Amino acid sequence: LAEPLERNLQAIAELRLWRAICTIGVGAALALSGGLIQGMFRNALASPSLIGVTGGASLGAAFAILIVGGYAPRLVLENAAGFDAVLIPLFSFLGALGTTALVALIASARGRTSVTTLLLVGIAVNMCVAGIFAAIQYLSLEDWEVSKAILAWTFGTLDDRKGLHCVTVLTALALSAAAIPFVARELDLLKAGEADAQALGVDVARTKRIALVAAALAASAAVAVAGQIGFVGLVVPHLVRLCGAGSYRRLLWHVIPAGALFLLGADLLQRVLLGEGSLQPGVMMSLVGGPFFLFLLVRNRREVSTW
Repeated sequence: LAEPLERNLQAIAELRLWRAICTIGVGAALALSGGLIQGMFRNALASPSLIGVTGGASLGAAFAILIVGGYAPRLVLENAAGFDAVLIPLFSFLGALGTTALVALIASARGRTSVTTLLLVGIAVNMCVAGIFAAIQYLSLEDWEVSKAILAWTFGTLDDRKGLHCVTVLTALALSAAAIPFVARELDLLKAGEADAQALGVDVARTKRIALVAAALAASAAVAVAGQIGFVGLVVPHLVRLCGAGSYRRLLWHVIPAGALFLLGADLLQRVLLGEGSLQPGVMMSLVGGPFFLFLLVRNRREVSTW
C-alpha cells in the first residue's frame, strides 16, 4: 500500500480535487440542460434559469433545508433523520420538474409553443418562485444557520465539496446524457415545426417528455450540489454553435465537455485573479451571463422583433 500523503498534499487533494471534479460535473450538467431546453422549445434564448428550472430546483432545496433544520412535523423529522444528503437532491429535482412542466403547460396552446408566451410565463413563474423563496428566507431569519444555508443557494458555491456531491451530479449527468440518442435526431427535425416533424414520424409529445425529464434531472442535480448558478445553460450552447456544432446530434454531446471546461476555467481564472476575494460562482456567472444575453438579443434583433 502507498504511504499516506503528507498533510499539506492531503489537504490539497481533499479541497482542490473534489472542487474541480464537482465543478466539471456541474458545468456539464447545466450546459446539457440548457441545450435540451433550447431544442425542446425551439428557441436559442431559452435556458434553465429563464424558464424556471433553476429557480424551482432552488425552491425545492430550500424546503429540504427547512425540513433538515427542524421546520417540519415531528413524524416527518423522525423519518427524515439521516437522509439529509438524499432530501436536498430529491426536493430539488421535484421543484425543477414541477416548474418546468408548469411553464411548458401554460406556454403551450393547442400543442404548439409560442416563444413570446414561453418567455412571459417563464418570467411570471420565476417571480412566483422568487416570492415563495423570499417568504421562506423571511420566516427563517431567526435561525441563522438555516437562513444562511438557504441564502447560500442564491449565490451558488463550490466550496467544501465532497465525494458524495461529485457522485450525485455525475450520476445525474450520465442519466441525462443517456437520453441524447433518443431525442437528438427528433430535436433536429423539430426545428422545422411540430407539424412537419410529426409528418416525418416524430412523436413530438414523447420527445418533449424525455427532453424535459433529462433537462430537469441535470439542472436539479447541479443546483442541489452547487446552488443556483445561472446562465451556463444559455452561454455554453451558443459557444458550441459558434464552433460549428449546429445540429443537436452534435451539439448535445459537445456541450458536455464544453460546459465542464467553461465553468472550470472561469472558476480557476477568477480565483487566480481575485485570490481570497474571489466571487461565488453564481455571482460570477451572472456578471458574465447578463451582458452575453444582451449581446444575443442585439445579435438576433430581427428574430426578437417577430416575437
